[in-house]
Amino acid sequence: MKQRLAIWGASGHALVVADIVRLQGDYEIAGFLDDLNPERHGTAFCGAPILGGLGQLGVLQRLHIQYLLLGIGDCEARLRLSEVVRAEGLCLATAIHPHAVIAMGVSIGQGTVVMAGTVINPGSKIGENVIVNTCASVDHECLLEDGVHISPGVHLGGRVTVGRGTWIGIGTTVKNGVCIGSGSIIGAGAVVLDDIPCGAVAYGVPAKVIRRVAQNES
Repeated sequence: MKQRLAIWGASGHALVVADIVRLQGDYEIAGFLDDLNPERHGTAFCGAPILGGLGQLGVLQRLHIQYLLLGIGDCEARLRLSEVVRAEGLCLATAIHPHAVIAMGVSIGQGTVVMAGTVINPGSKIGENVIVNTCASVDHECLLEDGVHISPGVHLGGRVTVGRGTWIGIGTTVKNGVCIGSGSIIGAGAVVLDDIPCGAVAYGVPAKVIRRVAQNES
């Protein structure tokens, strides 16, 4: 029998995560959690019920649900909620689309989702609760720390480091050997040629640091 799994989140990103889980075939989706829209509790979403919100975590194991995936795009939210999940004694699943290309020996942490069309090349290390989104590429010997979100169409050159909880916007290109600090936001379509410090908002061609990340953006 397949292990039963819940997805925390019930919006567009969760739709994509659910599709990957079903194509991967390792888990049965038992339901979704949604904290933002309590009026949806008990209704159907993407072929399974919305079981409730945060308060439902403690009863999932009684429903024979041992695994959970975070279908949430926000980096800091994934990092924070992953600790809540583990505190409840639940396990974080990993979802990898069957049409992703992942080199032998690449390490991928728990809670990470790798989407269709992605390429992850040899020597790379992918942390926990990372999103490698549609058609992104991660070249050789890259390090993506916990909670990173690599948006669709991002291309990372070799030996790039992306710090914890950083969001790299859609279509960004990052030069070989660049280090992007933790908690940063890189704007869509940027070309990153130089290192970016922690907690920075940077964008442009070439990318420049524009300001610090505001508290409500982290």
